[in-house]
This record gives sequence, C-alpha cells and structure tokens, in this order.
Amino acid sequence: MGSRAAIRLLSILVLLGLAAGCGGTPQVRYRPGDRTARPGQTEEWTFDKDSAGKPPEGSEIFGGTWEVRAEADAPSKPNALAQAAMGEDFPAVRLGTTVYTDLSARVRFKPVSGKDDQAAGIIFRVQDRDNYYILRANALEDNVILFRYGRGRRSTLREGSATVPSGEWQELRLEVEGDHFRGFLNGQLVVEASDDAYAAGGVGLWTKADSVTLFDDFRVAAK
Repeated sequence: MGSRAAIRLLSILVLLGLAAGCGGTPQVRYRPGDRTARPGQTEEWTFDKDSAGKPPEGSEIFGGTWEVRAEADAPSKPNALAQAAMGEDFPAVRLGTTVYTDLSARVRFKPVSGKDDQAAGIIFRVQDRDNYYILRANALEDNVILFRYGRGRRSTLREGSATVPSGEWQELRLEVEGDHFRGFLNGQLVVEASDDAYAAGGVGLWTKADSVTLFDDFRVAAK
C-alpha cells in the first residue's frame, strides 16, 4: 500500500471512530400515529401506594436497582423511588406504557451520593432500553444536559450550567414540542435543543454510574 493510500485509509478510520463516539444510530419503534396519550391527559407517580422494597407497579427496568422505600423527607410522604445500583453505566426505568408525542414533565429528585456521578434524569420518547432522549442534572458537574441515546450510546445535544445541590430535593422539568426540547431546574430554563430522531415514545427516570438518587412526584402531561 502506498503512502497516500495509507493516509487516506487512516483518515477514514479516524472519521469512523469519531462518528462512533457521537452515539449510535437511533432505532425507531414509535411513530406519531402510535400516540396513546390524549392532549391534556396526565399521569403521576408518587410511589406512596407501591410496595416498599420493590420497583413501582407497571414499571419496566432497563438497568439498575429501582426500589420504592420510605423516606422521612419525601416531598409526598411516605415513599420515594430510589436507584442504588453502582455497577451499571446508565440505570433507567420506564414508567407506564403510555406513548406520548408532545408533553410537559417534572420530577422531584435528591442526589444522595456518588463519587463519579450524582445524576438524576427524565427519559422521554422512549423506544426501548437502548433508544430514547435524556434530560439530566448532575450535582458533581453542576450542569443540565440534553442527550440522545441511540443503540445504547449517548450523544450530547446541548449542555447548560446550573447549581445542582447534593443532598437536597429539587425539581427537574421538561417541555417537549415537536423536535424542540427545553430543560428547567427549579423553575429556571437551563438548556434547550432540537432533534428529530424520535417523534413519540414512553417516559421514565434515569441515573448514571454510582449515583444514588431519590425521585418523587413524577408528573407527565400530554400536549
């Protein structure tokens, strides 16, 4: 192989490597016509009627250890949902089976511990365990990021800086309209981005790495 051909091959391999690092190709299961949520329909998970020590009723675990447990300072007593697994990259859970297009969602969360990450997230337009969007806040990085997750790999859509206190309850809110997403922390707009990979799907919650995180009062309203 000549030097020019070798350089060209190396360039192609580098470009392929960079593309692979930008996330996997999304796999689409739901189209807008698959929506089951009616405009104005709401769902709410307070976890207060779920059995302690178990995942919420009707949930689908994509990774991690998700258990309802009593928390003295839960925003709505007596229970909250805890994710405490430390050996997985992206623990996630889908809640319910409703398929949404446009929506408004908010959740109360409390980062408890984690040396590598203290993350809390809402997943939306969920196709399956490897394909969805993420709005996540991180108490160690003090930021809020919108991600696309495709075939089990993340790519960053947009990042915004915000103070995310550890050990305190706070609110993460998401607004989704068409291909435009906005993320709020404690009522303040922090990040917004556009992407059209997924047009419809389910909803759920998410953490990362060794995050131990509590969640309560997850509410989703269809638009």
